[in-house]
Amino acid sequence: MERRPFIIAGSGPAGAATALFLQQRDPTLAGEGLVLEKAVHPREKVCAGGLIPHTIDCLTELGIGLRVPNVAVSSARVGVPGRTVEYAGADLCWVIRRDQFDHSLVEACEQRKLEVRQATKIVAVHRADGGVRVLTERDEYQTPLVVAADGSGSLVRRQLVDDGHEHVGRAVMCDVPIAATQWNGFERSRYDFDFNAVSLGVRGYSWAFPCLIEGVPHINVGAYSSTTTGAGANLRRALADFLERIGAAPTRMKAFPIRWYSRCARLSAPNVLLTGDAAGVDPLMGEGISFAFEYGKRAAEAIARTARGESGASEWYRTQIETSWLGRKLRRLGLAERLFYGRSSRLWFAAAAHSTMAQDIGIRWYNGVGGLDRHGLRSAAWAWLRGDLPPRTAPERS
Repeated sequence: MERRPFIIAGSGPAGAATALFLQQRDPTLAGEGLVLEKAVHPREKVCAGGLIPHTIDCLTELGIGLRVPNVAVSSARVGVPGRTVEYAGADLCWVIRRDQFDHSLVEACEQRKLEVRQATKIVAVHRADGGVRVLTERDEYQTPLVVAADGSGSLVRRQLVDDGHEHVGRAVMCDVPIAATQWNGFERSRYDFDFNAVSLGVRGYSWAFPCLIEGVPHINVGAYSSTTTGAGANLRRALADFLERIGAAPTRMKAFPIRWYSRCARLSAPNVLLTGDAAGVDPLMGEGISFAFEYGKRAAEAIARTARGESGASEWYRTQIETSWLGRKLRRLGLAERLFYGRSSRLWFAAAAHSTMAQDIGIRWYNGVGGLDRHGLRSAAWAWLRGDLPPRTAPERS
């Protein structure tokens, strides 16, 4: 049985970010830990793949930059009940393919001498000898701390924390070659969001992202609901309606769960830290990649605290998230989910659609432009009125 100072379950953005941030602060400790991944990269990941500016800032902080093919988006078309809104702003997001992006993060880990064991599926975890025993299909490990970065259906969460079923949404998506549609978003560097299904009871939206698949322009089309109640048929209908509007033939849809953050959900337990989708993503839009990096940053510090022999690292981690700007942002997005997808949705969509100020502040705050999301919306509004909202620059390439 191997003994490690920490084990990270999963090598997606949350798991890789935890290892990379730890390597920045303590290379020796980072090299002694272990990342376990059940698949082999590059592996399929069903996800729209939008990187908001805050994610790019995290990549820059890690000294990685954006290493994979991407499509930059600089304008938006948003459909709300009774109106369509056009928005133009520099660098709204960069659309990548998750198999390539996640693989690039694992490569960055390996280049920095961090051990990632792929094709190693965890089958059970349980507390033993003051820590956690991790069993895979072939081996057994003992560690004082496990970082759960194993997704919305996290096995670590279910076996050591709770079932986590109370805050799970759902999404469906598909990819269609641009040449097989009438959509002009790719050539105009635009993404589309449509919230009209909210009036039909869907707590979410449809989307269209431009993307590249093996160098060929495609459209990634999908629909999201923050609840699974009645979501299946409604989401598929919303997606089918969107495909019909852009002249695309029906195609195979892929569904996936999205576990979102709730202030009443547990983020840690003795010897366990939840990160990324296992901890919870943005309830309003379902975005999770930027939050995965922020969870990882705090998990890295908790690992360092455990290695120093400090007690209470799991509680420290929970407190750091809940009391920081990160927790405040997630809670504000939870409030927005209740307002925009609840009974008063028409009122809130109408207010947003008629206010250029609200659109500009909301989008820049959501995207974390210049660290704007570290402050309240009131501070962002004052910055907008003064005309000094921070600009965006293109991501670093490497």
